[in-house]
Amino acid sequence: MTALAPARPRATAGRLPRLRHELRAVHALVHRDLLRLACQRVPTALMLLHPVLYLFILGGGLAALIPASSLGVGYQTYLFPGVLMMTVQTPAIMVGIRLITDRQSGYLRELLMAPVGRATLLLGSCAGGTLVAAVQGAVLLGLAGAVGLPYDPVLLLLLFGGMLLASFTITSLSLALAVGLRRPETFHTLLGLVMMPLLFLSGGFFPLSALPGWARALAAADPLAYGVDVLRRCVALRVPGQTAEGVEWAGQQPPLPVEAGLLLAGGVLALLWAARRFGRPE
Repeated sequence: MTALAPARPRATAGRLPRLRHELRAVHALVHRDLLRLACQRVPTALMLLHPVLYLFILGGGLAALIPASSLGVGYQTYLFPGVLMMTVQTPAIMVGIRLITDRQSGYLRELLMAPVGRATLLLGSCAGGTLVAAVQGAVLLGLAGAVGLPYDPVLLLLLFGGMLLASFTITSLSLALAVGLRRPETFHTLLGLVMMPLLFLSGGFFPLSALPGWARALAAADPLAYGVDVLRRCVALRVPGQTAEGVEWAGQQPPLPVEAGLLLAGGVLALLWAARRFGRPE
């Protein structure tokens, strides 16, 4: 037994460099995504233009038709969390599309030759996509004053945290969907069938209480609805009068920590499932 005792420190010492090696690979993938964001300024600007048009054209038009008394705030203020969700949704989904195109181009095969685990590569892609989506959403926080929200540092920090959480969940779901596909056309088709209903059932554009019962039941299974809820309830914590109605369970709205925990758990489970599928030989 005394002869085996010295082997434990050596085993522990061997695991630490391995962990640093894996973390260095994650950092490299995150850095790559940030460099891509910095270099692709025109596509990024066009991606941000879409939610801005929704906020000021659609929101401005409907604000004249929907009285503030029915929402507690102006319609553009009500719409703002939904617009933030739209902003982080697109770049988060692009991570799944990029995984498929990297597989088609052969870049993924070269990446798999790196002396790191496959799960590490997937984690790096998820972390990079999450950060890029949250950074793009943070740009839209500069418009908070234009829709009647204060530039409260605590509020802005809460909203950024909510966007980071939603970005992680959507990125993980996108990777879980893309890891088993081989053609980007199939991915786009599935997105067209799934994402638009999820977005309209999220409560980002109108109160879920206005929907029929069956639609509210579907909204309770919509991850985007929990993301919008978290953002809207963060606003309600700092802005008096802001409505926080959203997903209900048996007529009661779940607490904010529970909704945030469900988002986090959904993202973790999706990422673990994607890592298991990604770990299979190509």
